[in-house]
Amino acid sequence: MPKNKEKKPRKSMKEAFYATREKIWEKKRNRRNPHRSFKRSYREDYARGLQAPGLVAHATSTLKILFKNWKLFGGFLLIIVFMNILFVGLMSEDTYQTVQDSIDESSEVLQYGEVGRLAKSGMLLISTVATGGLTKGMTEVQQILAFFFMAVTILVVVYYLRHLMAGNHPRIRDGLYNALAPLISTMMVLVLVFIHMLPIFIFTIVYSTAVATDFLSQPLYAFLFWLFGSLLLLLSAYLLPGSILALCATTVPGIYPMQAVRATTDLIRGRRTKFIIRVFFALVFIGVIWVVIMVPFIWLDLVLKQNIEWVEDIPFIPFLLQVMTTFTVIYLTSYIYLFYRRMLDDPE
Repeated sequence: MPKNKEKKPRKSMKEAFYATREKIWEKKRNRRNPHRSFKRSYREDYARGLQAPGLVAHATSTLKILFKNWKLFGGFLLIIVFMNILFVGLMSEDTYQTVQDSIDESSEVLQYGEVGRLAKSGMLLISTVATGGLTKGMTEVQQILAFFFMAVTILVVVYYLRHLMAGNHPRIRDGLYNALAPLISTMMVLVLVFIHMLPIFIFTIVYSTAVATDFLSQPLYAFLFWLFGSLLLLLSAYLLPGSILALCATTVPGIYPMQAVRATTDLIRGRRTKFIIRVFFALVFIGVIWVVIMVPFIWLDLVLKQNIEWVEDIPFIPFLLQVMTTFTVIYLTSYIYLFYRRMLDDPE
């Protein structure tokens, strides 16, 4: 007679549950993001250092790279400015004149009815940018073209920087011919960046409504509003770093948009605060550059138009605003890409 096979002892339901759970966690232990579950994650699991230069050193080093290769980036800047003027158009001189007239009317309430030319230049710059003068009057087609040229600028600048850091000497046409392959992926990531900024837009709309309706006059309502607003801002602050860095990752050949987003989200894990501080400092730094460059030119424009009649119709300031806007996109792209490379090269 055949021998009876030994039967394995049957596991209880509790033992089977623990064994299944252990198998699941065995698969999850080596993943990079410990937060995608309901199990508590500790700071030691996600804290990551970063060997990077200080805020001022990073900002100035980015500027040095651009000025060191001024022929390359300057030529590309002029091409993008020309394409924007040709297909999108400059800010209307009437819009700029309207802002100037509004400041003149407001200055009449001040003593002697005058504002110093330098102060007036600063007020013109702030008012033009803050009131949306750079994009006022754009049609839907012009807005799409401006969005397209921004994506082209990001791709070409990253292409130049990658080749410069590899020791190559790219030419302007190399970027225009070879850098635009992942254009659709980059535009899809830009759409994702816009989606991740929706909480900020919602906060802005709700805040404007609350101010208009005097909703914040009640302490309890104000507390609830700022609590709600803080959650919205934190949500955008959590989502945006990964999607912004994905604009650099999409330039890698063969990578898809969501692959880039997942890769950069893992890369930024534990470093979001550092990234947000650096981006905020970059915005302050570029704001100082705007003031240093634009205020003297606006002052000169005011002086010339008050003394020479035929100069009034020359859109000098709108042209300069277009140049500075393009330079800002180039600078911020370079700044973020260099930080992205620092994280890739970091031993941790």
